[in-house]
Amino acid sequence: MLNTGFPVLSTLIFFPLIAAVVLFFLRGEQTIRVFTLVVSLIECILVLPLLRFDTTTANFQFVEKIAWVESWNIHYYLGIDGISVLMIILTVLLLPICVLCSWNYIGKRVKEFHFCLLLMTTACVGIFSALDFVLFYIFWEAMLIPMYLLIAVWGGPQRRYASLKFFIYTLTGSTLFLAAIVAFFINTGTFSIPELMEHRYTFQFQIWTFLAMSLAFAIKVPMFPFHTWLPAAHVEAPTAGSVLLASILLKMGTYGFLRFCLPITPAASDFFAPLMITLAVISIIYGSFVALGQSDMKKLIAYSSVAHMGFVTLGIFVFISRGIEGAIMHMVNHGIITGAMFLMVGLIYERSHSREIADNAGLSRHLPIYTSFLLLFTLAAFGFPGTNGFFSKLLVLIGVFESSYVLGVLFVFGLILGLAYLIRLLLNVGWGTPRKGEGWQDMNIREWLYLVPLGLLVIYLGVAPGRAMSFIQPSIENLMNNFEIERHIRFEPPPQPGPILSSTDNILVYEYETGHEIRLTGLELAELRDSLSQNTR
Repeated sequence: MLNTGFPVLSTLIFFPLIAAVVLFFLRGEQTIRVFTLVVSLIECILVLPLLRFDTTTANFQFVEKIAWVESWNIHYYLGIDGISVLMIILTVLLLPICVLCSWNYIGKRVKEFHFCLLLMTTACVGIFSALDFVLFYIFWEAMLIPMYLLIAVWGGPQRRYASLKFFIYTLTGSTLFLAAIVAFFINTGTFSIPELMEHRYTFQFQIWTFLAMSLAFAIKVPMFPFHTWLPAAHVEAPTAGSVLLASILLKMGTYGFLRFCLPITPAASDFFAPLMITLAVISIIYGSFVALGQSDMKKLIAYSSVAHMGFVTLGIFVFISRGIEGAIMHMVNHGIITGAMFLMVGLIYERSHSREIADNAGLSRHLPIYTSFLLLFTLAAFGFPGTNGFFSKLLVLIGVFESSYVLGVLFVFGLILGLAYLIRLLLNVGWGTPRKGEGWQDMNIREWLYLVPLGLLVIYLGVAPGRAMSFIQPSIENLMNNFEIERHIRFEPPPQPGPILSSTDNILVYEYETGHEIRLTGLELAELRDSLSQNTR
């Protein structure tokens, strides 16, 4: 494990939290907005050391470990590898974008809103960098509070229903996850995630812990049939809330599959893979069909997220290296693309006060720059060559076809459905029969500032994905090497020996319940006698 000496991860975690506390001593809405924007830009500077990430090793890097509650073997333990580093960078980059897109949209309780944004950043970075189960769970739960408030306080007309549903679903998953954490501690006596990866567990134990963890992660993704909280949350949340929800929070589910399920419960992951693949395929087909029938732009993008996260989950559970690499890249790319799509909806909502496709048709005539950005992000969402969506979906597609031609065909069918609902959105909003738009201002400087970086990332990761891929490849190679060794091992505790059949000074014979006899002689017998004598003292 590599340690740079400087607490990079702790700085990224606690700097927004300290700024959130300072926020309560400030006065004036504009002052609060400017302060939060400056903090977010400083956070972007603080994340730059992560670009020095060593791409030649699968070891955890930027490690920090301090004893916290020694009697319970709990540590303040941080570190990142190729699975988590890109998600931390994306989380930090989205903070100033969320501040800018909310500049005029949020007009009440401005201080509390920006406090929630900063707290969300702290929790999300903590989740992706925690290497102690207790610490991870604290950040996991801490993320729930500000997201609930963003929906409940600054959401739309049905915000109470949406926020309560989000809270109930997520808290239910968290309770199951906590049960799994306790089970691991009872079994091993440690909360250290790297140490838990080194242990072997009985197949029955893996089954139950996998079920508890995977249900928590399936709710977060969300997978069918646990997806029903997502459309309501997206529709009612403010634009910044939708961006964080789609770009970061959904990825915590698939991150959990990769960080915990595959390395810690490999045999159970292999056993339940057909079920997970089936649910992923249903999510892709179901999410795409429902998105195809939506008239509300936010709902359309929300259901498309169900389908796209189905692609990610499918890429993980085919257990092919290319598929998993594509899944991680698509986690990042989907975060960029879908975040941008929600920004586009929020941008036009500030002008038309409607999210209906029919009310925002034919905008290319009056808002050509807006339509150009919409075209770019829509093509990226489909996976058009030259955009970031193409490369990640291609890798997943290759992995799926290597696993099964039937799954590959279903994957392609999902892509065709995705093309249908995205083209429908683009053609209607861009070149449909206009009802409004005359006299509307095209994109202003603030909107340029938060859309251009995302547009550049779409193009850069589409034409030159090699640098990003180099971050994740060693970790995926290490994960799959260990997984292939462990996935077929059905480790069970040995049966208890029966009565001694015979015993001499040199030979001891036990009979197991199965009828199998075992003979202990020589050094083995001497060690057993020493152990028995010590236990009887």
